[in-house]
Amino acid sequence: MNISINQMTTAEKIRAMEDIWDDLCRHAAEIPSPSWHRDALSQREESVSKGAETFTDWEIAKKKIREKL
Repeated sequence: MNISINQMTTAEKIRAMEDIWDDLCRHAAEIPSPSWHRDALSQREESVSKGAETFTDWEIAKKKIREKL
């Protein structure tokens, strides 16, 4: 059955995205990471080692985001 995205309801589109995401997660080891990921991580590691970047606990970060909203 072929169905156009334009014919799908929002709920159907979300379900399709969830199915695609679940499938990608099951095969994550087969998906190569692009080289720019390595470059971005290296830059961030360097920033952290120089003290230019800091980390925030995830729960604290969520609380701050919620307070802003």
